[in-house]
Amino acid sequence: MLPTDLLIHRQNGEAIDPKRLPLNARNLEIAKTLIAIFQQAQGGTQGELDRQLQELEGDSTDYRIKRGLAHLLRADAFSKFEIVSPLDPQELRQRVFALSAQAAPLPQTATQTLVTLAERLSGELEREILPDQIRAGLYADLNENRILTQFDAPTPEALLHRYNLSQVQGIFYKASQIRIHAHRNDPGEYKLLFRYLKLFGLMTYIEGDADHGFTIIIDGPTSLFKPSTRYGLDIAKLIPALLHVTKWSLAAELHWRDQHTKEEKQKRFTLESTCDLVSHYPPGKPYDSFLEMAFAERWDAFDSNWRLEREVDLIPIPGSVMIPDFRLVHPDGRSFLLEIVGYWRPEYLRKKFAQVRQSGREDLILAISERLNLEKAGVNFSDTAARLIWFKDKLSPKTVLQVLNG
Repeated sequence: MLPTDLLIHRQNGEAIDPKRLPLNARNLEIAKTLIAIFQQAQGGTQGELDRQLQELEGDSTDYRIKRGLAHLLRADAFSKFEIVSPLDPQELRQRVFALSAQAAPLPQTATQTLVTLAERLSGELEREILPDQIRAGLYADLNENRILTQFDAPTPEALLHRYNLSQVQGIFYKASQIRIHAHRNDPGEYKLLFRYLKLFGLMTYIEGDADHGFTIIIDGPTSLFKPSTRYGLDIAKLIPALLHVTKWSLAAELHWRDQHTKEEKQKRFTLESTCDLVSHYPPGKPYDSFLEMAFAERWDAFDSNWRLEREVDLIPIPGSVMIPDFRLVHPDGRSFLLEIVGYWRPEYLRKKFAQVRQSGREDLILAISERLNLEKAGVNFSDTAARLIWFKDKLSPKTVLQVLNG
């Protein structure tokens, strides 16, 4: 996503309108030129790439647009920058400095001295590392010296779509509350949306049902006692997931600082499913955590009559919706729900155990990480009807099977 200094918007009364680039010939040509610069920069340093990008910007008035597009191309989704050095750069520096301290002062320039020291160190290493490699690797860990080793080029159209989406996502860095109305959609779309809400750990209040639609209220980062940049980014990450839902509308309340008076003002932002933004998220169902994914992989390799399912029905509870991680089904008709609790944030734990109690489900198995400080989070699970499993680093299928057959 884009940092705050590259976000462009205009104010229309109390409304905020983020910048969007039309996919016209001019903008497509800018995107094409930037992509070509990155493609040609493969194998070179980040510093060399940055100098080419600065030359492209020049003194043009649209430099922030070019800089924003380049920022997106530089991200992990497209570019991979690596430290290329024969030895760890810090170790190389220590060895070169040690040689310098041992040697008598040399009547040479700094560059000549480095050449001499690199020759000596190469000799100590029995020429396994050449002097040129030593000099190149000495400060290879500086950002400007990292090498662009891989670049997965998007199409110019895809880059402009990502830019427009990122400008909209930046609006939510300043949100105090977001209200989403999702209605008359396929149940699978609701499940995908709720899984993303769970994945990003957002504080939500949900009411409604799959037949009539849902209203989702999300606390924004500026509503927290201590505003969190990470939480603001997590909310912004939800927007590409929302685009996979067919029919919805969104309204956000914003705490916006006036650029002239520096005063905080209340602003608003609205968005609808007809917005023409394009999601880069795959439409498949994401795992909520590495714990889930790892457990599913271990279960697939495990010999059992119980079938593991990820497509689990919504469990409506007051003020929210619970979607257990898995369902385990036996050929004889027995069925259990499995929820893995490995998230550490106290408010998440309190909400999770409140949901478990409210659901009243006796067919629910709760797998809890022993690393969680439940006492500190103020969580009491003694009055839940769920069956409990404790695990350390990973959840074993054998442990779950013992409960299923118990």
